[in-house]
Amino acid sequence: MRSIFYIISGLMVMGLAYWAYHENYETQASLSDVRSLHRQIGAAHERLNVLEAEWAYLNRPDRLRDLAELNFDRLGLLPLMPDAFGRIEQVAYPTEIVFDISNSIEVSSDNAPEATQ
Repeated sequence: MRSIFYIISGLMVMGLAYWAYHENYETQASLSDVRSLHRQIGAAHERLNVLEAEWAYLNRPDRLRDLAELNFDRLGLLPLMPDAFGRIEQVAYPTEIVFDISNSIEVSSDNAPEATQ
């Protein structure tokens, strides 16, 4: 009886050792993947920062003003004149739409033709 107990105990220890070995390598692989993802995220943040800096550089008001002056004729731009602006009272706002909610529930079969059998 003791020998069976020892054999079963030994097999259980070997099974647990294999499980621990397997889990260790899966954990190491997961940690490696996480490190790789962190590197990729860091690189993406760096690229984003560079793109934001380029965008800010290209959209400087003095640069845009110079470009507009250089391409004024080609773009067909019109100079800003005071009469191009209106007063707020001249803006036509849409009228408020009032919905009738007294009969708000609509059943799709109310208007359906009667089914004949």
